[in-house]
Amino acid sequence: MRNTARWAMTLGLTATAVCGPLSGAALASPGPAPTALYAPSALVLTVGHGESAAAATPERAVTLTCAPRPSGTHPVAGSACAELRGVDGDIHALTATDGVMCTKQYDPVVVTVDGVWQGRRVSYERTFSNECVKNAYGSGVFAF
Repeated sequence: MRNTARWAMTLGLTATAVCGPLSGAALASPGPAPTALYAPSALVLTVGHGESAAAATPERAVTLTCAPRPSGTHPVAGSACAELRGVDGDIHALTATDGVMCTKQYDPVVVTVDGVWQGRRVSYERTFSNECVKNAYGSGVFAF
């Protein structure tokens, strides 16, 4: 009798171990994949003299990473990231600093920004009439 009870218990545990994963809970689809702790924000910025990015040779280029903390080769990464956070990464929304006086000299400067801001693809190109006007817009972002 003892052997029969032992045999029944062993058979029951084996059946549970083998068939348990086939139960309804195990057949349900897995939960959502884990997400990152932060959305990526990494940009490459270039500047050059000319009418457009296609016609200008980049004279300077920097990288800017804003998550999880400001970093990259951008000289003022902290203020550039703060400025971009202020406009939710919309580089077109950067405005000129009040009170900046620039000459009307025409020496075009083109700035490009390509990369990802909080998981969204970003591509920006703008031609400023001269270096002073460029520096008036996005003072932290374009200060390289």
